[in-house]
Amino acid sequence: MTKIAISPIPHKVFGAIATGVSLRELSDAEFATLHEAFLTYGFLVFPDQFLTDAENIAYGKRFGELEFGALPMSNQERRADGSWGDIIDAKSRRMRSSIGNEGWHTDSTFKPLSSKCAMLSAVVVPEEGGQTEFADMRAAYAALDDATRDRIETLAAYHSIVFSQANDLGDFPTLEDGTSFHGEAYLRPLVKRHPETGVKSLFLARHAFAIPGLDRQESRSMIKRLIEFAVSEPTRVYRHQWQAGETLLWDNRALLHRAMPYDYLKPRVLLGTRVAGEPASELAYYPDDPAASTGRDVLAAELLLLRQETAGKRFHEAIEESI
Repeated sequence: MTKIAISPIPHKVFGAIATGVSLRELSDAEFATLHEAFLTYGFLVFPDQFLTDAENIAYGKRFGELEFGALPMSNQERRADGSWGDIIDAKSRRMRSSIGNEGWHTDSTFKPLSSKCAMLSAVVVPEEGGQTEFADMRAAYAALDDATRDRIETLAAYHSIVFSQANDLGDFPTLEDGTSFHGEAYLRPLVKRHPETGVKSLFLARHAFAIPGLDRQESRSMIKRLIEFAVSEPTRVYRHQWQAGETLLWDNRALLHRAMPYDYLKPRVLLGTRVAGEPASELAYYPDDPAASTGRDVLAAELLLLRQETAGKRFHEAIEESI
């Protein structure tokens, strides 16, 4: 059996390439090796895997309960026979959400349970653009000056994808329970201690807004400043150029990521699998918790302001789809 090789990404403080491994037939000992590397490096690239839907799901389940498995992250419709069909209109709800993911984020902070980890498997990649970038928020936190660390240690921010779509793109989705576009906003700390390693990291990105105790402008300024600082150091940021057949796994509790733009008329097909977090470390609260009512009120007030402030942004003209 070929021995697994873990090769750190050159000139970066995080990330590694794992070779000598087949994710479709891992022994428990091999999984333990990969899991240790995953916690150390934050993300792992697995070349030449060509995983099926079932194999993506099976590997994801080794990390915990799935939010979803082998879900097409694609600008093409998937036919019943598994082939890929028509290009999806860039103004569609699905593509607006995908374009929103070109902003720095960590997965599912807008849900009661934020995500533990996630992976993408490349099926079809464009010749130009469409990469995925990652940023190490552990290293970003460690690089903060003492005064800033002390300032943010006990602060939190609300998280909502309805906010981020509106704020970033002028896109106001219709609110609907049971979808990502609900009317809840979940309060999460700006500083996260990793539940498995104990390492602290910054924990905020495009979905974050309205820090309690700060006025709106101060809150917006602080969130923007912290994100910009986190991604300002090249050794903390990695851009992955996809090759068909690759699988990439990352830790949502320690990293940010974002998609890079591409020609939306050209095919780009990735299969996404996302692992839910454990309630002990990733639960904010559920909608029936009394704390949730404050988040709903804060989000509603913010959206009223953004309707005026985002005129002229990319999808603001689609206001007829608003609530």
